[in-house]
Amino acid sequence: MTKAQVKEILDRVLTWPPERQADVVHVVELMEEQCNSDLRLTKEQADEVRRRIEVDDPKAMTLAEFNERLRRRYGA
Repeated sequence: MTKAQVKEILDRVLTWPPERQADVVHVVELMEEQCNSDLRLTKEQADEVRRRIEVDDPKAMTLAEFNERLRRRYGA
């Protein structure tokens, strides 16, 4: 991404409502905090995270799936 592209996006953000602009500021602050953190994954840990993201775990379910299962089982 070029500086011109970043500026173009930031110019659009300035047209947004103040609450949404505050959201952008918050996200950027979180990113800066993350960049300044001393916490880092090792290469092996990062590889394991990537592996787990790619593996389809049949035991995992979304919240919607879980709620549907509860509804069917208990009529909740």
